[in-house]
Amino acid sequence: MLKKSVQLTGHQTSVLLEEAFWDALKKLAEERKTSVRQLIITVDNHRTTNLASALRVFVLTELQKKLQK
Repeated sequence: MLKKSVQLTGHQTSVLLEEAFWDALKKLAEERKTSVRQLIITVDNHRTTNLASALRVFVLTELQKKLQK
């Protein structure tokens, strides 16, 4: 588990995720030509649960989309 601090819109927060999820977020950000921070902000703006869970679901959903292609 890795805990990272992220500056979101208007506030600082920490997110605790498994290293595999941080790696996947980095790869997804690179593919979208954006930063991990911006990707997290996007997820944060649309989430209905805690941020760590929302990020895990986001990564899983994106990987499932790739598998369906």
